Amino acid sequence: MKHLHIKNMVCNRCIMVVTSELEKLEHALISVELGKVIFKNDLSQNDKLTISEKLQAYGFEILDDANSKTIEKIKTLLIDLVQNQNNSLKLTLSDYLAQQLHQDYSKLSNLFSNVEGVSIEKYYILLKIEKVKELIVYDEWTLSEIADVLNYSSVAHLSNQFKKVTGFSPSYFKKMKEKKRKKLDQL
Repeated sequence: MKHLHIKNMVCNRCIMVVTSELEKLEHALISVELGKVIFKNDLSQNDKLTISEKLQAYGFEILDDANSKTIEKIKTLLIDLVQNQNNSLKLTLSDYLAQQLHQDYSKLSNLFSNVEGVSIEKYYILLKIEKVKELIVYDEWTLSEIADVLNYSSVAHLSNQFKKVTGFSPSYFKKMKEKKRKKLDQL
């Protein structure tokens, strides 16, 4: 095996940590991406076990079965979409995922819902709301700019969705002393 799928890789720091730990173990790497590592050489079962133990200390988990890999790929694509390229999405979310994963969307949707207990769309909304919270806390952009960057049709749409998920309006959330943000791997 020349590649591993890794659960809970949700950001560039995760990529840095995984890369660093694998280099410490002296594994030759071709690439490290969100949720996936490709090695130059095959890994033995012992190598895989050592890597698994090392990465578990940082909250990562090696995925073995096909369904877990598919779900993690869906999450990774959605996180990347929200964090890095949300405004550039020109397809529907269902078409985007089907195209990226080369699978029928209804199959992906059923698998995700059955395992995660939430629909892909709901998970995507939760990710977007966490990004909205982050941008509100930074206080660098107006709500209108945040709505535009995260591909909301309007500030009203963003505000309604934010209140539905959090129970607070964006302006009330901004005034709160204790910001209630969630870690992406806990969504």
